[in-house]
Formats: sequence, C-alpha cells, structure tokens
Amino acid sequence: MILPCLPALTRSIKPMKTSAIEHFFATLATANPQPQTELKYSSVFELLAAVLLSAQATDVSVNKATQSLFLVANTPQKMLALGLEGLESYIKTIGLYHSKAKHLLQTCQILMERYNGEVPRTREALESLPGVGRKTANVVLNVAFGEPTMAVDTHIFRVSNRTGLAPGKTPLEVELKLLKRIPEPYRVHAHHWLILLGRYVCQARTPQCWQCAVAPYCDFKAKTPQPKS
Repeated sequence: MILPCLPALTRSIKPMKTSAIEHFFATLATANPQPQTELKYSSVFELLAAVLLSAQATDVSVNKATQSLFLVANTPQKMLALGLEGLESYIKTIGLYHSKAKHLLQTCQILMERYNGEVPRTREALESLPGVGRKTANVVLNVAFGEPTMAVDTHIFRVSNRTGLAPGKTPLEVELKLLKRIPEPYRVHAHHWLILLGRYVCQARTPQCWQCAVAPYCDFKAKTPQPKS
C-alpha cells in the first residue's frame, strides 16, 4: 500500500547527513522530552490488545472501542469469557474487527496456557502470538518494557524516506537503518517522535514544512510550496 508512493518520497531527496541527525533528534527531544503513545491503556495486556486492534485503524477509533471493552475485560481470562460475539460487540467499529477478535482471543488463550496470563517480554514469544507481527512486538517491547526498538508504521516509513533519515523500500529495511543511524540517547523515544511528526506535521498529502521544527535538517522542504498568506 505504501510502496507505490516510495519513488515520490525519495526522488531528489538527499540522505540526511550524520551530523544533521543529532540536531534532528535533539530538536524533537527539546519540543517533547517524554513522548507517549496515543493509545489508552493501563497494563501491558491492555497495550498488547490495543496495538493488535490498531492495525489499519486509527488510535482514536481504537481508544473509543477499548474505553468500554477494558472496563469489562482487562485481562486475558476476562477477554476469553466474553467469547467471540461478545468481543466483537465492543470492537465492531474498528476495521477488520472480525479477524482481530479471533486473533485476540487466540492470543489470550496462549497467554493463559503458556505464560500464566502475563505478556511475554521477548520478541520471539510476542511474534508467536496470533495477530502479532514485528511492528506490534516492537511497540510492546518499546512502550511497555523500554527497549530501543523501532516499530515502522506508515508514518515512520514516510518520514524516514521523505527526510532522507533512513531511506528504504521495506519497513524492515527502514527499521534496521534507523537503529543504525539514530544516536543511542534518542533511540528509546525515537519511535514516538517520528510517528507524531508524520501524523501531525509531515503528513502524506500535504506536509506542513513551514511549521516543522526539524525542517532545517530535511532536504524535502525546498520542494514544498508554502501556504499563501
């Protein structure tokens, strides 16, 4: 879905210089020292469930659904007690809710059988759960356990290519480049900074370069017309 847009993002954009990357992230850190996920949760299990439900959906839509869901089912055991129809009744406003409900219940069953109802904290174990891919595992490892992982979603993929920060043709390629290029002090929070930048400023159709704090370090800005006064 995002790959056809790649040539437009990378054409004529120079790779960001190593010296500029430090300033790029220092600027983001100054503006938002402690960035947080916009998904609402109060436990590691709730975070896992919310991230699983957020695939191809907005955080806003997921939060609206989980606000009611987590009041009645905030543990794997309680989620399983709802059953498929019960769970679907809470998340039917979220895209692909039927398959997500099945995956979430399967995941809850595995958590009960193998992990005593707790969310595992290794990549291998997380990725073995139904509906949990590399991106979801990276979010849980980063947000819940503070590991310097990089969950490359549409926003991070776009920002990394458009700015020249970490150009790549696949999410995995971008992820590995980001982990190499981002200075160590910024790696834990870099995931959130880049998502927020892509979501609210470096948008897909109309990047808001004229109000972007890190525009001085991005080659794309010179090719974007500023709004008329």
